[in-house]
Amino acid sequence: MTVDTAATSNRGAADGEPELVQLLTPEGQRIPHERYDALIDDITADEIRGFYRDLVLSRRIDSEAVSLQRQGELGLWASMLGQEAAQVGSSRALRRQDHVFPTYREHAVAWCRGVDPAQLLGLFRGVDQGSWDPAQNNFHLYTIVIGAQTLHATGYAMGVQRDGANGTGDPDRDAAVIAYFGDGATSQGDVSESFIWASVNNAPVVFFCQNNQWAISEPLERQTRVPLYRRAHGFGFPGLRVDGNDVLACLAVTREALQRARDGEGPSLIEAFTYRMGAHTTTDDPTRYRLDTELEHWRLKDPIERVKAYMIRSEMADQAFFEQIEAEADDMAERLRRECRALPDPAPDSIFDQVYVDTPPTLLAQRDEMVRYLDSFADEEASR
Repeated sequence: MTVDTAATSNRGAADGEPELVQLLTPEGQRIPHERYDALIDDITADEIRGFYRDLVLSRRIDSEAVSLQRQGELGLWASMLGQEAAQVGSSRALRRQDHVFPTYREHAVAWCRGVDPAQLLGLFRGVDQGSWDPAQNNFHLYTIVIGAQTLHATGYAMGVQRDGANGTGDPDRDAAVIAYFGDGATSQGDVSESFIWASVNNAPVVFFCQNNQWAISEPLERQTRVPLYRRAHGFGFPGLRVDGNDVLACLAVTREALQRARDGEGPSLIEAFTYRMGAHTTTDDPTRYRLDTELEHWRLKDPIERVKAYMIRSEMADQAFFEQIEAEADDMAERLRRECRALPDPAPDSIFDQVYVDTPPTLLAQRDEMVRYLDSFADEEASR
């Protein structure tokens, strides 16, 4: 199922189509919006250029990781190709004190939160379980279990609420939480449970659904009979649909939802309507379940080309700027290749290190037993 975002742009429910918030057309033309223009009036040309840089570099991180997996350097990679605007726009709406709960595909969000992209590779190379400190950038470790992070985010938001961190009016203190998930995750019970808990506790959390229209090989119509954003209404909080390939629209709607959370107005659901232009992961073959014509339709809505066209129309950048960003992307790709191959293999017993804050005696005994077992091979070799 493919919905034409241009056909639903800025419509209301009166004409039978769900409203889709859009501020930039696929051709890069800025269109007015009565509700959301005010939320991006402060965006400067430098910030637009920064968004473009985020989009290009995060896509290069993604494409380089795919190449590394194909070369046998990574065991797996979950591509975000086509979803860059949803991630960059929403994450640039965050403040330093806000906390992020991602899936395993939020590579552009990680980039915007200051996580070194080389640290993402260790998880997919199988040498660590996520090496970045969630407290350093308020960016939680990747969650592999589908939908589980929405419960983690809701619980964290309830903790923020009980700590009295909101309602001060201080922009450096009031905090919000955002949970990222895909359209397939909405069929998981964890997501519905998190909606209930967030709603009845008025938790300061934003649920950000990147509807890329394919849950592995299952199309959107196998997940829902109504637009996903409407589900929020049944749980008692607002929901809306935004053009997920429009970085400015994603920025505006996420700013609004985060501020609602900070102001004590409770949760929101944002459905970023986008498209997964690559495979679900590098183990997937999308040619087996979707048509090339569908992919071509969405390539015309590419989020990077949209911002580039807008910048050219508005004379915000020249060719030298675009070449500079490409050169920076090349340099970063070379660093990622070098640092990925240099990642050290962990000691076998390190798997026990991050299970508990205080490791219980039973687990210590299991670790010691494994160490003795592995050492026995070295002893046997030495005796020969």
